[in-house]
Amino acid sequence: MAEGTLAPPRARSAGTGTLRRRVAWRAEAARLAEVVALIGLVVTQPLLDVLGRSPDFFLFHRATRGDVLLLVALIAVAPTLPVAALGALSLLGGRATRAAVHTTLVGLLLAALAVQVGRHLTPLRGVPLLLAAGGAGAAAAVAHRRWRALRRVLRVAAIGPAVFVGLFLFASPASAVVLPRGDGGTAGVAGAGTHPPVVMIVLDELPLVSLLGPDGRIDATRYPNFAALADGSTWYRNATGVSGWTPYALPAMLSGRYPERGVAPHYSQYPDNLFTALGGLYQIKAEESITRLCPPSRCEQPASPPQGFGALARETGTLLRQLAAPVDSRIDPEDSYREQTAAEAGLDAAEPVPDDPKFRWDTLDDNQPARFTSFLAGLRPADRPTLHFLHLLMPHSPWAYLPSGAHYDAPEDLPNDGAGWVDLARARHLAQLGYTDRLIGETLRTLRATGLYDQALVMVTADHGVSFRRDWQGRGMGAIDHAADQVAWVPMFVKEPGQHAGRVDDRNWEHVDLLPTIADETHVRVPWRMDGVSAEAAPRQRTDKRFYDRPGQPVTITGGVPAPLPPPPADPLVGTRVGTVPAGGSATVANRAAFDAVDPSRGLPALVWGTVPDSVPDGTRLAVAVNGTVGAVVPVVPPDAGGRRFAAFLPDDRLFAAGANRLDLYRVDAGGALRQLTLS
Repeated sequence: MAEGTLAPPRARSAGTGTLRRRVAWRAEAARLAEVVALIGLVVTQPLLDVLGRSPDFFLFHRATRGDVLLLVALIAVAPTLPVAALGALSLLGGRATRAAVHTTLVGLLLAALAVQVGRHLTPLRGVPLLLAAGGAGAAAAVAHRRWRALRRVLRVAAIGPAVFVGLFLFASPASAVVLPRGDGGTAGVAGAGTHPPVVMIVLDELPLVSLLGPDGRIDATRYPNFAALADGSTWYRNATGVSGWTPYALPAMLSGRYPERGVAPHYSQYPDNLFTALGGLYQIKAEESITRLCPPSRCEQPASPPQGFGALARETGTLLRQLAAPVDSRIDPEDSYREQTAAEAGLDAAEPVPDDPKFRWDTLDDNQPARFTSFLAGLRPADRPTLHFLHLLMPHSPWAYLPSGAHYDAPEDLPNDGAGWVDLARARHLAQLGYTDRLIGETLRTLRATGLYDQALVMVTADHGVSFRRDWQGRGMGAIDHAADQVAWVPMFVKEPGQHAGRVDDRNWEHVDLLPTIADETHVRVPWRMDGVSAEAAPRQRTDKRFYDRPGQPVTITGGVPAPLPPPPADPLVGTRVGTVPAGGSATVANRAAFDAVDPSRGLPALVWGTVPDSVPDGTRLAVAVNGTVGAVVPVVPPDAGGRRFAAFLPDDRLFAAGANRLDLYRVDAGGALRQLTLS
């Protein structure tokens, strides 16, 4: 073609079409960048922020580095893929279609962001918050269409998800789990003397006062196995944990040092601990729950398998729903922890059935944590000194077991505080403690059957307690200030090799004393400075306690051995049979259908919850009967976030039978007369 002549019309048309497509793709890429920025703010940042501050979430689920990296990739990339696909499809339409689709996406994402911001900064909840967020999202979408500067800001912010991922991987407490630095600390030095096997059980969220009877001793009627343990060991009755939070409390126990930094409970952050101190001499069999303090170079791999990526993804999805909801929720990864059952873990427990007709071992075998089964299986004599370590999340919430071992279901969002609810929480805690007593009994039976009981140093304790005082339920600073006797004081039993007679020692024990005591009993010299004092040494002179709600910030607690708490009041109607009574109102029971076909091997409907009409005054007593026998009497309370006005706990599994069961609800008048409520 001669210079200066025009291209043929068809060529000019093809070039113009290519240019238009390039412009369209560039515009779509810009739109995608804006959406990526918003998804980063709505999904990536809040999820990685919570998970980054919860390394114990990954440790509990035994997540591998690959599992965590895959989860992070899913969080950062997956939400963008359907949006990118939708944007690509919109290219098939005209400019107006693409603009409308993009504006709609921006408005929805901004509304979702407004829900999260509004829940933190305003008192609005539920439908009012949704309406306000929807209005804010619509207004922001209009502004986005009108002002180019906002679009430019969003495009620059598209780098946000990469920044959030980087912070998670390299700067968050969880980074130690994903990218550990270092493997193992200093080994202890074996000294002269015997090196007995060590059996150590750390229970979780167990206040000493829950075990005490009115006489200040272990309540042998309710907890016969704890009482038997006390009768053959030294009970350090004035023992306290050093923190209400396991990620701080357990490392302090196993390192002999007070908490100084808020880091992951991981061997890379606590390289010097019980496992490294004994690991040069002892074989280590450790079943940890929400810590990973034993480095791979020291520990045998746990028998129960990892829970895998699927469990991480499911619980992260639940967390996202909580974060995005227009109502308040307790975002506490510990409350979502669920132990695998023996069946899920593929373990076959071979323990004999105890001589106790009420102890339904078959049911326990279905429901007990696989971690406990693995621990029991390892309690065997060995040629080499062995440390058998178990941290079991019992009787820690979520409460799901009756004393017999039967499992029951409950709503995840039941309140634990307030009128009626705190009493319910304590009753469920005590029932699960009864189940824990069964597990302690099985441990003692196994130790005796294998001959380890006389040989071993046996230690049973808990990392912290929990308060059930009304308005101060839990284990935060408020509970510490108002109910330290329930949060700080924990059971501490030490049975020395060959010990058979029980004794009580009221020295000022703090849980940093645990490792120094083990070192003396096993004749191992710990080569680092410890804050604790061995029970073999003279007691510490000061009488106050050091407690840490935050690492590096000790709180001083005063007081001695706590007094027993009064037992939950027993209503005289409980256990009575109910005949024909007049009708008098109605009630709604949420889990009414669970009584139609009860299978005790799968669990019992031992918790009944629902509501009554607004006309029923708060404080009205309700009696709940199963098959004609009253199992609980509870008050009507103001509605909780789920609209419930009552919940009744029925811990006696003798109330239930296999098959269809009759549930009745009665209103108790001031004079004690009953009126039957029609159930729906």
